[in-house]
Amino acid sequence: MAKTPSGKNTSGRGQRDLTVKVKTARGRKLSSTRWLQRQLNDPYVKRAQAEGYRGRAAFKIMELDDKFRFLVPGARVVDLGCAPGGWCQVAVKRVNALGEKPGKKVGTILGVDLQEVEPIAGCEIHQLDFMEDDADEVVKGWLGGKADVVMSDMAASSSGHKQTDHLRIISLCEAAAYFAFDVLEEGGTFVAKVLAGGAEGELQKLLKQKFTKVMNMKPPSSRSDSSEKFVVAMGFRG
Repeated sequence: MAKTPSGKNTSGRGQRDLTVKVKTARGRKLSSTRWLQRQLNDPYVKRAQAEGYRGRAAFKIMELDDKFRFLVPGARVVDLGCAPGGWCQVAVKRVNALGEKPGKKVGTILGVDLQEVEPIAGCEIHQLDFMEDDADEVVKGWLGGKADVVMSDMAASSSGHKQTDHLRIISLCEAAAYFAFDVLEEGGTFVAKVLAGGAEGELQKLLKQKFTKVMNMKPPSSRSDSSEKFVVAMGFRG
């Protein structure tokens, strides 16, 4: 039986009765209507709204961290392309950025994005293009040192052409990886979204040279029809 993120069964007639139907409005493409209907019926979207997260992507970083345990109390974390902020929200709690866990180290969360992002308690957010010259030095200045984790849920804007989109995301992920090489502390972790396909082989090879462990995972909250997966590289060699 299928289950929602809360663990409740959703298979059978009850699920069909609760499905929200969306009519195609004038001026709206069929693909947009399908996307809207999927959003309205997505249990992770509903759970994100109920729990105060800024998007369903928050559950992806939760599931990755549940497995690999890189967001530990006291960690210094950089979130590249952090908008709308769901990953930062999760990281704030897990690294104890607000000091809410007595006796635990207090971590630091630094979010950067090209666009302005609404403030998040316990997180320092800056408008910055991480690919600019000296961006790594600027970030280390804000952190007061090197990072323990660099993470990225960035995706290039879709062109509608699968192979082109795959290459764009791999290119963006490679740029994030090179940034991580400049700002990570020895032993640090790099986490990033990629699309499954042939072009990520060089990226995997590069990461295996720089980290002691490189794993790939498709979190349960990642949509089944999506080709996205996440690479988790741990033990930065420095």
